[in-house]
Amino acid sequence: MSMCDSHPNLLPENVGVLKSRMGAFFPGSHVIFRGHDLHAELKDMDWVELYVFGITGRRFSAEQLRLMHAIWTYTSYPDVRLWNNRVAALAGSARSTGALGVAAALAVSEASIYGGGISLRAIDFLIRTRQRLDEGTTLADCVNVELEAHRSIAGYGRPLINCDERNQPMLELARSMGLDQGPYLQLAFTIEEVLLTGRWRMRMNYGGLAAALAADLGLSPKEYYLFVFPAFLAGMQPCFIEASERPEGALYRISCADIAYEGRPQRSWRASSG
Repeated sequence: MSMCDSHPNLLPENVGVLKSRMGAFFPGSHVIFRGHDLHAELKDMDWVELYVFGITGRRFSAEQLRLMHAIWTYTSYPDVRLWNNRVAALAGSARSTGALGVAAALAVSEASIYGGGISLRAIDFLIRTRQRLDEGTTLADCVNVELEAHRSIAGYGRPLINCDERNQPMLELARSMGLDQGPYLQLAFTIEEVLLTGRWRMRMNYGGLAAALAADLGLSPKEYYLFVFPAFLAGMQPCFIEASERPEGALYRISCADIAYEGRPQRSWRASSG
């Protein structure tokens, strides 16, 4: 049953009406952004502050905003080998536009294993685990249930190397501002201890650390998902620019000899007599 079936007046009530509690544009006059005049009351906000205010409707301290800036900054890698940067670079190599290339790169950043999908799973796991602990469940049970369901713990472990170069500078920054004592961050470290002492030997990665810090800032999973979305953005433009400055179509060329072909052997083709 659709919503229209259960609420027969829904469509008639919304014909010709656009209701919004978020804002409105009044041409030649002003713009309302979550109940505030954008060019008068919010004009001194920096972009991240405005972005987070748009998501949450809440204000954050200067220290909290500095931490949010760092969550983005510390994971903007201009490395064309990364899955999402590769999309931006291929767009540059194909002479597409920067907007299309970067938009596509951001879209694939939602990857469920190592992108936005894992970030959402990480904060959701921390919040669910804390709730279950408050209800009397042991941490070992929480970890085992999650491993049985997903065969991994979002925010822990990393391909190739079991450590994360972003964690230490992020923790040092959080510690310098007194933002390293939150309950979710402490829980994240306790989960790491469980995983390290067990047979899994998985350390917390940047996804787990950033999710814990965000949860301690009061972000819900949905809010965190929307906040962390542009985290890779600053690394994409350099990849696009570099690829667009090189010969067109030269990025990631593969010779026929490098293809492991297991089909039919080479054969002759004759034009049809018909």
